[in-house]
Amino acid sequence: MRFLLIVLLISAAFGQTVRQTQSSNTTENLRGASVVSEQVAWASGSHGTYLRTMDGGHTWNVAQVPSAATLDFRGVVAFSAEEAFLMSSGPGEQSRIYHTSDGGQHWQMQFTGSNPKTFFDSIAFWDSQHGVVLGDPVPDQSGQLKFQLLVTSDGQTWTPIASSQMPAAAEGEGAFAASNSCIAILPDHILGDQIPGNQRSGAAAVGKAEERAGVKTKDGAASPGSNIWFATGGKVARVFHSADRGLSWEVFPTPIVHGADSAGIFSIAFRDANHGVIAGGDYKHPDWDGPNLAFTNDGGKSWSLSQIYPQSYYSAVTYDRGAAAHAAAGLEDSRAQVRLFLVAPKFIFDFRPPRDPTRISPPKKSGIGFNAVSTLPGGGAFFVGPKGSIATIP
Repeated sequence: MRFLLIVLLISAAFGQTVRQTQSSNTTENLRGASVVSEQVAWASGSHGTYLRTMDGGHTWNVAQVPSAATLDFRGVVAFSAEEAFLMSSGPGEQSRIYHTSDGGQHWQMQFTGSNPKTFFDSIAFWDSQHGVVLGDPVPDQSGQLKFQLLVTSDGQTWTPIASSQMPAAAEGEGAFAASNSCIAILPDHILGDQIPGNQRSGAAAVGKAEERAGVKTKDGAASPGSNIWFATGGKVARVFHSADRGLSWEVFPTPIVHGADSAGIFSIAFRDANHGVIAGGDYKHPDWDGPNLAFTNDGGKSWSLSQIYPQSYYSAVTYDRGAAAHAAAGLEDSRAQVRLFLVAPKFIFDFRPPRDPTRISPPKKSGIGFNAVSTLPGGGAFFVGPKGSIATIP
């Protein structure tokens, strides 16, 4: 069963409407979203708030992490109805990582920022034990600014990647915690989606074995699951890439708008090790045209601007998981077409290149908006935003 539409949306291209069915039961600003299955999803937001549905969106349970009312949970990654990780963003001790294994009955605080300049931006996981968190640059012992990266290999303890392994950040360069999507990896569920069903279990087992042994395949090449990309903004708009889970890095310029501290790349996504997308703009001027959208077919080394017009500020972008799975399985029908979702404050683009995007907007004066997106396993996505906005597109 698809997630029900939680807000009234209007498709400008086709004139379709779907009626409002239910409220999210909160007015908090939601910036984190994580779909587990067609039935289970989590969301997170301001004032220590998290939400969970276990019936495909018919009902949402809203709760607050104890003693976390001052925290802004910008990221959530869930693995079941019981297990989820939350990441809060803020200076110093306000940047934290929490974990639950019992559906929120108990929360364990796994990490708290000790440097007053710490500011977490995004959290992602390959599987429930292997994850990575990105934070804004802080000075290392030599005074150079380096992005903070934390990794876990047991789902419990978090270890900083040595600053000596990180390239220096440019003066005035940072990341954006707008939608928990300024870092990108190829997690197990995506790699599994890209393998035909009769080969999936064996290939997944091989992938996990590769991870335990390191990050290399038998022929010495990097495994697709070894990649980390993250995107930046401010004075520059760049993409950092590691093919070995943070042991070594390379940095590439992009043509996305930058210069102001409110401009740059806000979101990055990859559908495989070569094909990716970056999106952003200037959040203080959301209606300004681009260049705000670009694509790569060489793993992030070079980026080509999208020709769609007009553009605007995009806080999040993601590939449709269902389309990627059908393409990887060798299907040639419309289900295998590349599909993207672009999130803007007042609308969503359902984008199937090379066709023009379909713009989907809430009614005027509704107060409904959008910040972040998470995709459904069978295709489609759900979106969260200000004032408890939650919506889906099948």
